[in-house]
Amino acid sequence: MSNLLHAADRIRIVLVGTQHPGNIGSAARALRTMGLRRLALVAPERFPHPEASALAAGAVDVLEAAIRVDTLAEAVADCRLVLGCTARSRRIALDELPPRDASARAVATAAGGGEVALVFGRERTGLENDELQLCHAAVHIPADPDYSSLNLAAAVQVLAYEVRLRLLSSPADAAPAPMPATPPPAADGDVPASHAELEGFFAQLADTLDAIDFHKGRTPDSAMRKLRRIFLRAALDDRDVRLLRGVLADAQRMARLASGGA
Repeated sequence: MSNLLHAADRIRIVLVGTQHPGNIGSAARALRTMGLRRLALVAPERFPHPEASALAAGAVDVLEAAIRVDTLAEAVADCRLVLGCTARSRRIALDELPPRDASARAVATAAGGGEVALVFGRERTGLENDELQLCHAAVHIPADPDYSSLNLAAAVQVLAYEVRLRLLSSPADAAPAPMPATPPPAADGDVPASHAELEGFFAQLADTLDAIDFHKGRTPDSAMRKLRRIFLRAALDDRDVRLLRGVLADAQRMARLASGGA
């Protein structure tokens, strides 16, 4: 059990674009009561703020240790698993997990040494599609569809509680059943690719597809969403990414030669 409890140190809560400082404080309190301490804030509108400290109700240490960054990509750059909490179906095709399955997947990844982020969006609009695209799967809390407006801190509490239950479970129950896009342990000393490495690869892939005129006038969004899912399911390690980026670099070079460029 102690190994599982240490996994909590590799699980962070990420709040994106939070508008009300009180919600930051309440979220800090919610995760602290469940044994989680890591909080990352992406472009909060007002923080630090006295209201955040007041509603943290003793979890000020979580607020003081919180990291603050400008983009979600920065907040999750070193993560192996990123789960985005969303209340609505989106055009972004992601596996959708209930909180219990999401927590099992998060704890299993953290127990295996991977960094994990549970991401929550803005109070009024949630996560944008481009932010959800940075996630490996979506988490949906099955609230009453007639009144599904769940407070941000309450949503954090639900996920933190499920993580706590999983952390306290017996080792035999700790690992979830195999699920798509869950990176397996690295083999032969290879290190699973970080989120930043994967995003660098995806950016180069998008540039390469443009360079070779793959889309032929069609919108690239749909193809890139599908390609992202394919490569995320492959659970690439850092050596895989280096190899693929080498292939893309050669493809880009040949495209430049074909177009008469240098």
